[in-house]
Amino acid sequence: MGMNGSTMLEPLRQGLPPIDPAGAAGSASCALPARYEAVRGARQFTRTTLSQWELSERFDDVALVVSELVTNALRHALPADTPREPHEPPVRLHLMRWSSRLVCAVRDPSVTSPATREADEDCAAESGRGLFLVESFSDTWGWHPLAGSLHGKVVWALFHLPTDRARRVDDGPADGTTADRQTDRPAGR
Repeated sequence: MGMNGSTMLEPLRQGLPPIDPAGAAGSASCALPARYEAVRGARQFTRTTLSQWELSERFDDVALVVSELVTNALRHALPADTPREPHEPPVRLHLMRWSSRLVCAVRDPSVTSPATREADEDCAAESGRGLFLVESFSDTWGWHPLAGSLHGKVVWALFHLPTDRARRVDDGPADGTTADRQTDRPAGR
């Protein structure tokens, strides 16, 4: 994973309901170049990781959020005058899974907080909707500055995962009859 993700993301955990460290099931991280092609690489990394974690059914929502977070980092956090560590990639994607939660976090060198803004209503342009999409497709999101010798910030999004019991309910009864399905996912997604 390179850098210790659990140490870097401690402020993230402090801003969330308690997460049992013993329940941590996996983490993965990848460095992304400061090019827009990195978004495709981030999506491929997300697909592979979610597949390994047997969470492929969450790919569409998670990949959309990852794409928006990486795009925002590339577009807004990498101006030419942003200080960068020469040995560190400018953008890094972290995926972390617990038994009931999945977190996507994107680290970038900027200390400027992410801000939602209204999309230009006069244009058909899609610019300006990224954080609205993150908010719509994840259960919550936030950001925090990096501490210590690291410069920059982490923007993260959290997804609740169904428990094993909820997954069994979603899969239906073993006898092949139909049943009402219940999920932890809010309507409209």
